[in-house]
Amino acid sequence: MKKSLLALAVLGAFAGAASAQSSVTLFGLIDASVNSIKNGANTVKRMDSNQLNSSRLGFRGTEDLGGGMLAGFWLEGALANDTGTPGGLTFTRRSTVSLSGNFGEVRMGRDYTVNFSTLADNDAYGANGFASAVNLHSLGLAQLGTSAATTVRANNMVGYFLPANLGGVYGAVQVAAGEGDTNNNKFAGGRVGYAAGPVDVSFATSQTTVNISGPKFKDNSIGASYNFGVAKLYGMWDQKKYGANKYTTVGVSASVPLGQGEFRVSYAKGNSQGAGIDANDAKLFGAEYLYNLSKRTAVYTQYGQLKNEGTSNLSVVLGENTPNGTKSTGYGVGVRHIF
Repeated sequence: MKKSLLALAVLGAFAGAASAQSSVTLFGLIDASVNSIKNGANTVKRMDSNQLNSSRLGFRGTEDLGGGMLAGFWLEGALANDTGTPGGLTFTRRSTVSLSGNFGEVRMGRDYTVNFSTLADNDAYGANGFASAVNLHSLGLAQLGTSAATTVRANNMVGYFLPANLGGVYGAVQVAAGEGDTNNNKFAGGRVGYAAGPVDVSFATSQTTVNISGPKFKDNSIGASYNFGVAKLYGMWDQKKYGANKYTTVGVSASVPLGQGEFRVSYAKGNSQGAGIDANDAKLFGAEYLYNLSKRTAVYTQYGQLKNEGTSNLSVVLGENTPNGTKSTGYGVGVRHIF
């Protein structure tokens, strides 16, 4: 009997050790808001998701391989919780497997590109909201005449990320295969930055082979932030180029902590340059206030206005359009819960 108890205790210890060496986490975020959106002369009252943060459901985990090396995976899918539609839940937000250690991290799969990470990290809104600069720099491609699909994420990508013990220096190199005879969306890019104390500054550059017979789609991004304590200021610059055409976005924003809340304000401008597109610019500004009910739950209200010029037809809602040269405005209230 004593031997049986001892054996069970030993097995339990081994099971505990094995469990401690690996972990799997279910995580997610639900964001819902009620909004009034006016694109041109058309006004719509509706419920949306993703206005403060993108709704998602995901799984991530690590396994300790010994010697300081970890294996990891990350599967993250989008949710349209206003209708209950899982967006296919095909893990298109991120789908990666990785190996990491003192050498850094090697990551493979679908992931954010270095340019988008630089821009989102240096916008008080991140990548969501009526006044986020993403509404300009991710959607200016129509002016350039390109269908490049690598402004936010890239498929079939291998990335190397520097280790976190380099005195504030960080960076990454990414390459993505086109996986086709025409090499569509074959991508290569890199990022380098420095973050220490209140300062964070980074630069990213990339190019994409949209199709083998056309010009390269090129993207250069610079971002910086400084935390004064009473407020954090952000600045970003991005220039996308396709052939002789350019689309440049400049944005400034700020976040001000107010007890359990936070106030954000931003301004950004998109400028088209090239034959027949010089007049197709856009300006975007807005404000947002959020109040944290807890570490995981917040309520918020926001406002944004985007003014199109020429044939620019962008909207304060990412992925939507307005009639050429008109205004787009949006305001609403919402709640976000993280789990």
